Amino acid sequence: MRKRLTAGGPVALVTGAASTIGQAVVFSLRSMGYFVLGADAVPGGELYLDVTSEAQWDRIAAELPRLDLLVLNAGLSHAGRLTETSLDDWRRVQSVNLDGAFLGVRMALRKMSSGGSIVLIGTASGKRAVAGVGADCASKAALRMLTRVAALEGKARGIRVNSVSPAGVATAAWRSTPFLAGAVERLGSEEAAWERLGGAEPAKSPPERTAFAAEVAQTVLFLCSRDADLITGTDLAADAGYSV
Repeated sequence: MRKRLTAGGPVALVTGAASTIGQAVVFSLRSMGYFVLGADAVPGGELYLDVTSEAQWDRIAAELPRLDLLVLNAGLSHAGRLTETSLDDWRRVQSVNLDGAFLGVRMALRKMSSGGSIVLIGTASGKRAVAGVGADCASKAALRMLTRVAALEGKARGIRVNSVSPAGVATAAWRSTPFLAGAVERLGSEEAAWERLGGAEPAKSPPERTAFAAEVAQTVLFLCSRDADLITGTDLAADAGYSV
């Protein structure tokens, strides 16, 4: 890895890089001149990383000569009301969504000597409660507070920490989310569920339709840019008003 990082430009690490949003973030950062390492625990990432493994985070920290940006996109969801959620299911979601974020934030705060940016990808369910996704809601709500604490602890060294919370995003992975599954059950079909969410027709204005992964990536890029130098400890709701 050290040899690969001899290239110029700021260095970024993106987790969950095999997902649609993660891929969009990697592509957008490279277009801005970042040297990007895309990490994931499934095929499609350039670097294997189980975000729940402290040892693997330590390995990455030891191998990275420097780190300018960390985007924590890896996440997991679980469909089920609280009465139907096992402790194993609950812990699995918290392990990926919260423990993984903590380990990543800790690594970056240790690695970034002066300056840098950390962006955590949450969801609107961390701000607006949704029945049937309690594990998700709890983990993403905690993610927002982790963001604020990390921002305070990184402030003295010029490290900014923010989060982005999208609502529905038009990705193949969204078909398996509890939110869409619940809408399908209520409305009778996947097509009707997508339409209730606004559909994914590019001709519609953003507030009238489901978001696209590239739009979420642009929000991440804004938080990484000099235009956001005054922004830290903030959760940016990229949800077209869903959580209002």
